[in-house]
Amino acid sequence: MTKTRATAIGFVAVLLWSLLALLTVGSAPTPTLLLNAVCFTLGGTLGLIWTWQSGGLSQLRAVKWRVYAFGTIGLFGYHALYFSALRMAPAAEAGLIAYLWPLLIVLFSGLLPGEHLRPGHLIGACLGFAGAALIITGGGGTGFQAAYLPGYALALLCALTWSGYSVLSRRLGETPTSTVAVFCVLTAIASWALHFALEETVWPETSLGWASTVALGLGPVGLAFYVWDIGVKQGDIQMLGTSSYAAPLLSTVVLILAGIAAPSWGLAIAAVLITGGALIAARASLKS
Repeated sequence: MTKTRATAIGFVAVLLWSLLALLTVGSAPTPTLLLNAVCFTLGGTLGLIWTWQSGGLSQLRAVKWRVYAFGTIGLFGYHALYFSALRMAPAAEAGLIAYLWPLLIVLFSGLLPGEHLRPGHLIGACLGFAGAALIITGGGGTGFQAAYLPGYALALLCALTWSGYSVLSRRLGETPTSTVAVFCVLTAIASWALHFALEETVWPETSLGWASTVALGLGPVGLAFYVWDIGVKQGDIQMLGTSSYAAPLLSTVVLILAGIAAPSWGLAIAAVLITGGALIAARASLKS
């Protein structure tokens, strides 16, 4: 598989994640850990079916337990930290800190063998972060307060977890993508256990709620992880990191089209920043 094709496959994850907010709204009032458990159960089952049909089950037995521990910590850790951060701190500020992960991917990728971090990658990532910040904060100033420091710290750990998982996955390039199915299953088990220990069980109340939940499990919390694995292992990881800022932009556009959010000049400016950042990063990648 060529690097360009792998990068394009990885970007499919960004497109799927742009539906995350819309489908999460549609899945209400299901609590977060239960939603996490159901979605990862679906995503893991989808992966195991694909692995079985492709004859890759034997490969899973040869994978070391450390790899499964690494992947499970990455998937479960990111979501647990993200949901906890948004409960302990204002969503805009916590979300902004958590969305440092694409910039961190670009920075950390420069430490990988065979990768070269050019100024264009860094400039593009910073422009993308500025655009994402504009979307998340609604164009207004952020009000960071000391009372929410624990939540901010969890959001930072969230960004470090996903960027670390994505970059270190590159070092597991020979590990088959089918291992992600096991990551999802183990994450689902951990989510079920925590749900029964900490939450009240509330299932989706309507057909729309069930459809949103199933779509989440098959797409943003399912297929997305498999295509992302291909992208970060075989594609242009700096380009993927920068282009990931398209997720909050596309997510907001989807919410506008669904009538949940209203259009604004801030969104237009953010679109210019994110698009411009991606183009600058793409030019830098072509020179690599």
